[in-house]
Amino acid sequence: MKQVKNFGVKAFCVAAMASALMACNEGMKGSGNVDRERDSLRNIIDQKDNEINDLMGTFNEIQQGFDLINEAEGRVNMLKDNAENNSSRENIRENMTFIQETMEENRRKIEELENKLSSSTINSSKLKETISNLTLQLNAKTAELEALRAQLAEKDVMIAELGTAVNTLKDENAQVKQQKDEVEQIAKNQDSQLNTAWYVFGTSKELKEQGILQKGEVLKGDYNKEYFTKIDIRKVNVISLESKSASLLTNHPAGSYTLLKDSKGEYTLRITDAQKFWSVSKYLVVKVK
Repeated sequence: MKQVKNFGVKAFCVAAMASALMACNEGMKGSGNVDRERDSLRNIIDQKDNEINDLMGTFNEIQQGFDLINEAEGRVNMLKDNAENNSSRENIRENMTFIQETMEENRRKIEELENKLSSSTINSSKLKETISNLTLQLNAKTAELEALRAQLAEKDVMIAELGTAVNTLKDENAQVKQQKDEVEQIAKNQDSQLNTAWYVFGTSKELKEQGILQKGEVLKGDYNKEYFTKIDIRKVNVISLESKSASLLTNHPAGSYTLLKDSKGEYTLRITDAQKFWSVSKYLVVKVK
């Protein structure tokens, strides 16, 4: 199993801080507050250095866990060919139990590492990629352990409680993935809702018939959405009104749109600032003739 290297990550972080220090020192030349600003900068750098050391400490613990797992796997592979020996069977059980416990500990530490990075002032795509690689490495080790367990089962060295532990880890991984997918879907739905709007245009008679207009004013409350056209405000910014007379009945901030005639003399609504235009209402009602 290819191990994740941490030298490049720490070197990247140290180099970034060194560059920041040099740039800030250049910018402070000639300033009357050089010492105070330098102290402030050093405090920031010390904080980042402490955060990096904390992250690297957890990372090294995880890496050491993978090393111990590899060593235990090697011992099991040597012992399984002599599994009929009671002493070998006991050693296999001990090593397989150790592997399982160490994998679960590594999983907890990877989650801890993710939480530390998200709450730190460090924003490094390289570190995020490294954590992702650790998760991939853990999943690969899970698959290896299942394969090894199958080999042992062929030699009648199946440990019921160990099998349960492996299945538990698989279920937990599946549950984490399901939760992640659910969160992503919720975020996607929320994003879609935030960027959805409805518009309609029609004559005064048509709008009255649909219960949208009464005594020249747009009614408040729920509209018949089926009569409106649903749009994504990020994609639609031009609406052809197909009429030589048009006026907006709903409130939309001035300066966020233009209402101009085309070559046929018919009006076209062009939204120039979507966020501002739809900030008051996500419904657009236009009266035409």
